[in-house]
Amino acid sequence: MTTLGKTLETAATPTMLPVRIVQRAIAALDRIPFWLIALSARIFPAMVFWQSGQTKVEGFSLKPSAMALFQEEYRLPLIDPEIAAYAATIAEHFFPVLLVIGLASRFSAMALLFMTAVIEIFVYPDAWPTHGVWATCFLIVIARGPGLLSLDHLIARKFR
Repeated sequence: MTTLGKTLETAATPTMLPVRIVQRAIAALDRIPFWLIALSARIFPAMVFWQSGQTKVEGFSLKPSAMALFQEEYRLPLIDPEIAAYAATIAEHFFPVLLVIGLASRFSAMALLFMTAVIEIFVYPDAWPTHGVWATCFLIVIARGPGLLSLDHLIARKFR
């Protein structure tokens, strides 16, 4: 290498240092395994729905206060409040369990995404930032699957 080349290389190094740092940081972040992202996208919103379902039940029956919520506050159109209360409570227990264990994950995520949309449109339209976070998590699972740490993955591996 010529003296001019060495001079240009040393002159460019201080300005290239921030670029190299950013490139290395991006490379490190690219190594975050998808299974960890998918697991997080499954567990955290699932727990929100599970906890909501738990507030509606007492033993094996629906609390009167839960029924009152559907009759007075939620007021979903086109569905009887009693049917809506039971359906929501069952769904808030069933789909989160499937999502956490990674069984029928895409279907469960779609069901909870639909519930999120109903909640956003008809019940709490001002809570769109929270619902957007839930929807994003569900969309990750719907689009890319539940990841390696799931029953869906084990079943798919068995039948390949």
